[in-house]
Amino acid sequence: MVKQTKLGQLAFLSLAFFSVSTLAAHHEIRMLDNNAEGGMVFEPGYLKAEVGDTITFIPTDKGHWVESRAIPEGAEKFLSKEDEKFTLTLTHEGVYVYYCPPHRTMNMSGIIQVGKPVNREAAQKEVEKIEKRTKENSGRLFDYFDQIQ
Repeated sequence: MVKQTKLGQLAFLSLAFFSVSTLAAHHEIRMLDNNAEGGMVFEPGYLKAEVGDTITFIPTDKGHWVESRAIPEGAEKFLSKEDEKFTLTLTHEGVYVYYCPPHRTMNMSGIIQVGKPVNREAAQKEVEKIEKRTKENSGRLFDYFDQIQ
């Protein structure tokens, strides 16, 4: 009977893992010199996702990379390499604020909301800091932040 119980538990865990992994979505965010929003932009700039989803940042145009500025407690900071695709697995619920370091003053920044915005206040402070240092595309990150629900 012990063998059957362990086999049953193993089958259940395998099925649960398979179910969760098949529910996870994959998203792409392109790093662009221009689009309809203007110059130096992530597309999309705001993304709603769930824990377990993956995001691939794609340097469609050259000279871009991505760095986290605000992340939920317990999540790992991230930093990609210039002109290389970068995939991130979203491990924690909350708001992720990121930007392209060489184009920070052009407000090349974005927001990913994962589930509930549990770190909304901390993310808002980082958004305000980024916007304060912006020389071009002012208000873009505030517009993305306003989409958080």
